[in-house]
Amino acid sequence: MKKIVIVLIAMFGLSGVQAQLETPQPSPFTKIEQKVGLTDVTLEYSRPSMRGREIFGNLVPFDKLWRTGANKNTTITFSDPVTIGGKELKAGTYAVFTKPAASVWEVIFYTDANNGGTPQNWDASKVAASVKATVIKMPVKIETFTMTFDDLASGSGVLGILWEDVYVGVKFEVPTDKKVAAAITKTMNGPTASDYYASAVYYAQEGKDINQAKVWMEKAMSMTEKPAFYQLRQLSLIYAKSGDTKKAIKTAKESLEASKEAKNADYVKMNEDSLKEWGAK
Repeated sequence: MKKIVIVLIAMFGLSGVQAQLETPQPSPFTKIEQKVGLTDVTLEYSRPSMRGREIFGNLVPFDKLWRTGANKNTTITFSDPVTIGGKELKAGTYAVFTKPAASVWEVIFYTDANNGGTPQNWDASKVAASVKATVIKMPVKIETFTMTFDDLASGSGVLGILWEDVYVGVKFEVPTDKKVAAAITKTMNGPTASDYYASAVYYAQEGKDINQAKVWMEKAMSMTEKPAFYQLRQLSLIYAKSGDTKKAIKTAKESLEASKEAKNADYVKMNEDSLKEWGAK
């Protein structure tokens, strides 16, 4: 009886030691947070490696639903409604499932994000969006499964999937313009110089109504006791885009002097380059 007790104590003691031991996971978890325009996008997935195995068409069969990674299914979270493949997805979290194939993948955004892998019972009504993504063959092999946010713009991004020698990308659109337009409209009820300035810069950079941008920027400058060199720089660029080269040159010279005073070499060079481009004397 005494021997049995000793053996049990040893077994439980060993069990306790094992429970405290941490070892590297073969498919480590990754979380990526990306700002796309004004929308927060969070991607969570686990990353298996090739380890000498053939992946697509073998380890990951063609034309079968895949969790898009390892362990728990991959998820993506949007802080705002987004558009994918012409369909609007509400703000929230979605599972990202895929059906890989040799030349085209199907990428599926599924409203039930709490699956250990793929759903035991597939529910088509939970498919928020399903898009086709063309396979791009890469000249090198990616050892570890990787997902990325590519081609970032103010109103869109691309969810990239890379493994082995395959890359597929799915574009999603975010409501940046809608949010900014609403903010501008609200702010213009009682705007400050900073509000006018930010609105003007956005309109100029996004190729919107440049004359409206000029009105806002001139208003911002009139409300500012001593415009900074970077503010004058933006005003000069707006003048140039609106076709008023004379005012663009005059303002660029003012920005140049203010840049020298602030000892900002980058703005000194940018102003000098613009003055040369605009034919200043």
